[in-house]
Amino acid sequence: MSYKKSELAFKEAYQVIPGGVDSPVRAFSSVGGTPVFIERGEGGELIDIDGNRYIDFVQSWGPLIWGHADKDIEKSVIEAVKRGLSFGAPTLGETDLANEIVEMFDSIEKVRFVSSGTEAVMSAIRLARGYTKRDDFIKFTGCYHGHADSLLVQAGSGMATFGSPSSPGVPADLTKHTLLATYNDIESVKACFAQSENGVSSVIIEPIAGNMGLVPADEAFLEELRVLCDEHGALLIFDEVMSGFRASITGYQGIGAVKPDIVTLGKVIGAGMPVGAFGTRKEIMAELSPEGPIYQAGTLSGNPVAMSAGLTSLKKLKADPTIYKILEKRATRLMEGFKASADELNIPMVTTVRGSMFGFYFSDKEVKNFNDALENNSELFGKFHGKMLEKGVYLACSSYETGFISIATTDEMIEKAIKACKESLNELI
Repeated sequence: MSYKKSELAFKEAYQVIPGGVDSPVRAFSSVGGTPVFIERGEGGELIDIDGNRYIDFVQSWGPLIWGHADKDIEKSVIEAVKRGLSFGAPTLGETDLANEIVEMFDSIEKVRFVSSGTEAVMSAIRLARGYTKRDDFIKFTGCYHGHADSLLVQAGSGMATFGSPSSPGVPADLTKHTLLATYNDIESVKACFAQSENGVSSVIIEPIAGNMGLVPADEAFLEELRVLCDEHGALLIFDEVMSGFRASITGYQGIGAVKPDIVTLGKVIGAGMPVGAFGTRKEIMAELSPEGPIYQAGTLSGNPVAMSAGLTSLKKLKADPTIYKILEKRATRLMEGFKASADELNIPMVTTVRGSMFGFYFSDKEVKNFNDALENNSELFGKFHGKMLEKGVYLACSSYETGFISIATTDEMIEKAIKACKESLNELI
C-alpha cells in the first residue's frame, strides 16, 4: 500500500497541531509508522486519502455499532441539521432519548446529557462528592475515565496510595483525594477505604475495562465492591462509556447482576456524535442544579443533532436485540481465528470477548489487571499492527485498546482479517 498522501498530511498537520493529531493515541507512537488520514467510512470499512480500504475494527473507538454512514442515522442527522445545529434551549429530542435510556437501565431514573464521556465522568464524581459531602474517591489503575484533572493520576507503591499527577499541568492538590486500587483485587479496595480519613464519596470502575486491553471485572469482585460501598456509605459508579450498548444492549448491566448507584455513558448514545450522559436515582439527581446546589452546565449539552442520531440508533437496537448474538458470534470467531493462527506458530496469545468488544494480548498469562497487561509483548503488537494495516485491516493503534465489531462487519470481513493475521504472524517469525 502507498501512504504518500497520509505522510504528507501528517507533516502538514504537525506544523499546526501538537504531534499532528488532536488525540495522542492517533499519532501511532506505540505502533510506529505514519497514521493514515481517513477520507470516509462505508459500513464496516474505512477509506484513507490514498484510496486504501481497510476493515475497521476501531469504529471510532466504539460508538459506531451500526458501522459508518448508516442510512437511517444519516437521514435523521440531515433532518435535524436542517432544523438548526444548536439552540442552547430545551428540545423534545432530549426528553425522548432520556426516556429511552431510563426505560432500559434499572439503575437510572433520571439522566443528564453532556458532550463527552470525560464530561460525564467528572460530573458524576462531582455529584457523588456533593451528595455524600466527602472529597475522597477510589479509582483503579488501568481504568481510564477521561482527562479530567482528578483522574489523571498514577499508582504509587503498595496496595493503596493517594494519587500524584501523571501529567504536567495538574496540581497535586487536585489529585490528593484520588485513591488508587488494583483492578480485581478487593483487598486493595479495603486498604483504600481504611486510608481515607474523612470517608470515601465513591468508587468508580469500568465493569468491563477497555483501556488496558479488554479486561472484564470478576463478578465476585464486583459483588464485594457493592458490599463495601454499602458498608461505608459510598456510591458505586459504573463507567460504561465504552461498554454501554456494546457488551450488551445495556452494557455490563445486561450480563451481570451488580447494580451501580451512578452510570456514565459515552458517544455510543449519540451514534458517534459528541455526547455523553450520567444517570442515577431521583434522590441523588435532585442534588444537581437547578433542583439542587451541585452545579453542572454546558451550552452544547443535549445537542439536537446528537439527540436525533442517538434516538434513531437506540430505537433500532431495541427493535432487534438479537443482533448482539450475531455480533458476539463474529467477535468470538475473530478471536478464535487469531488465537489458532498464533498457536500454530507457538506465539503466546490470550483473547477476550464481551458482546461486540474484543481484545487480545501477545502474552502467555491471563490478564486480570493493569500490571498483567503491561507484561504483554507490545513490541510484537506494534509490528503486527503494521503488517495488518498493509493487508487492509485497521486495528486499534495500541496494545492497550479494545477492538469493536459493527453490525456492518460481515462474516467475509472476519475471515479476511483472520487470513491477514495468519499471514502477518508468519512474516514476523
